[in-house]
Amino acid sequence: MVSAHVMIAASTPMGLVDVNLKKILIWAGLALVVFYVVSQPDGAAGLVHNVLGALRGGAEALITFVRNLF
Repeated sequence: MVSAHVMIAASTPMGLVDVNLKKILIWAGLALVVFYVVSQPDGAAGLVHNVLGALRGGAEALITFVRNLF
């Protein structure tokens, strides 16, 4: 299996430094999630509730489908 690593060379006074773009995007995403949870806790709780409700509905639909097969 071939894994695709995206590396960026950043210029610093000490020279070039390899920066992993995937790590940067993950940390930026985590920072945005933390900021959203801290700044809008009610909105974040509502979002989690809606996502979990949708997942529950999907799981129940899948269970009903499988039960109707047999």
